[in-house]
Amino acid sequence: MKHDTFPLPQTNSRSFKKSLTYLALAVLGTGVGVGGTLLVQNPQLLARSIEVTSQAQEPPSDRSVAAITPSQADNFVTDVVQQVGPSVVRIDASRTVQTEDAEMSDDPFFGQFFGSQVPDAPKRQIQRGSGSGFILNEDGEIMTNAHVVDGADKVTVTLKDGRSFTGKVLGSDPVTDVAVVKIEASDLNTVRMGDSDRLQVGEWAIAIGNPLGLDNTVTTGIVSATGRSSAQVGVGDKRIDFIQTDAAINPGNSGGPLLNANGEVIGINTAIIQNAQGLGFAIPINQAQQIAQQLIEHGSVEHAYLGIQMVKLTPEIQQQIEQEKGWNLQATEGVLIVRVMPNSPANRAGFQAGDILISVNNQPVSEPAQVQKLIEQMGAGKTLSASVDRQGKTTNLDVEVGVLPENIN
Repeated sequence: MKHDTFPLPQTNSRSFKKSLTYLALAVLGTGVGVGGTLLVQNPQLLARSIEVTSQAQEPPSDRSVAAITPSQADNFVTDVVQQVGPSVVRIDASRTVQTEDAEMSDDPFFGQFFGSQVPDAPKRQIQRGSGSGFILNEDGEIMTNAHVVDGADKVTVTLKDGRSFTGKVLGSDPVTDVAVVKIEASDLNTVRMGDSDRLQVGEWAIAIGNPLGLDNTVTTGIVSATGRSSAQVGVGDKRIDFIQTDAAINPGNSGGPLLNANGEVIGINTAIIQNAQGLGFAIPINQAQQIAQQLIEHGSVEHAYLGIQMVKLTPEIQQQIEQEKGWNLQATEGVLIVRVMPNSPANRAGFQAGDILISVNNQPVSEPAQVQKLIEQMGAGKTLSASVDRQGKTTNLDVEVGVLPENIN
């Protein structure tokens, strides 16, 4: 069975301006559409578009997955799959969009020329996508990726036992690509959560999902890296440090669990690098749980916002910027502010394009991701202090951190 997925926007890896946009961690875009797995063209530059509160872990319910000890199991992968498999679901989402041809046929301008001969194009088109998810609790709350259900008019959740339910999206956060869907059901199997902060490279990793319409598919591998920044992965519009795994992840795996050898969820499978092998990425479950709890309670998540676009300054970037913008940069390394958004907190505080960030809250900074983490930790409403190099002179600025607007260009 083949599931249609929404087309992903095209990128141009040779466009320097676009590369700056995707590396801009403080100015964020939106989700990528319904269904599929995020595809990344260039892990260093471009994406194919793809405050946190602590949450005490609830004690496992009677139907939650029991811990599995690999040394005591003849085949621990089989044991994990048998226990966790019933907690993994398929999510089918659809949305209705108006086609360009329909817009033309309704436009009086074209009617002047074509009269009644304007083609009667279909006014609306249904787009479909498919992904995965996993059941958090017996109340029927399911965690998945935001891009699986983004813009969906209808969400259908199918359990492994064949039961199918209409899902309600409780909340979706495109900034971290986490969403929560609710179904009205009983007798549900639930997952157990691991601790993604304690992951070590080389640990077992097991992915369960519905790739390419092939339901209940299991792949295995290891955790091949942790702490991959969104810029490294190629999704600079996200605020996540990813888990990297060589367990095979394909379109349709999005939103499914990445598990450890004990059958505990350590991440949400979300992205792959196009035309690469053994490079899959998952959102750490600790961060995903915090976001999910806010979505369940409030339906949305507030993210800290300054309104600056940043890029790591290197001699090569310095040369390109000086040629294209005519700036005279005094430094060859650091965090360069390439744009300040109008009417943003940074704009009101006096930040300027061409400033080079030296420190944030008295902590030296050298990477855009480092700056973004410090901003997120501050939270909205707090005052942040920054030192910048402005044409060879140090300038100190104080800025009140704002809330990321829903729609931002």
